[in-house]
Parts: sequence; structure tokens; C-alpha cells
Amino acid sequence: MARKYSKGSAAKVERAMKKRKKGTLRSGSSGKKVTSRKQAIAIGLSEARREGKKAPAKKSKSFSKKASRKKTKKRKAKTSKSRKS
Repeated sequence: MARKYSKGSAAKVERAMKKRKKGTLRSGSSGKKVTSRKQAIAIGLSEARREGKKAPAKKSKSFSKKASRKKTKKRKAKTSKSRKS
């Protein structure tokens, strides 16, 4: 099976994790200190993508929002039908 990430992107993530543990990793525009493990991984992968290394594409937020809207619409429709009966 092929690697999901390249060695270069794995190194970027590792560097970001070390910086987070040291307390020097900062987020993008706000410049706040990063304490979350997931956020550190995201920063490392983002830097790797920018350099053109092999890393999966960022997950689309719009797709997940659409799916959740459909679920809530279905729930609302079911509850309104049951109230009428």
C-alpha cells in the first residue's frame, strides 16, 4: 500500500509537534500559541502542501455543512408531521 504522506511532509508535522511541545508554535493570522495536538498536525501538513509535498487535500467544510443541513431538515419535517397527527 502506498504512503499517505511523503517523508518530507512527515518531517514538517514532526517539526510542528516539537515546536508545540516547546511552546513556540504560533497560529497563522492571530499569532496565538498553539496548544492543540490536532492544530499542530494541521499546521505541519499545511506547510508541506505549500511546498508541494505529498499530503492529502484539505477536507472541504462546505460539504460537511450541507450534509448537516439536510439532516436537520429531515428531522424538522419528521417532527412537524408527527405533531399534526
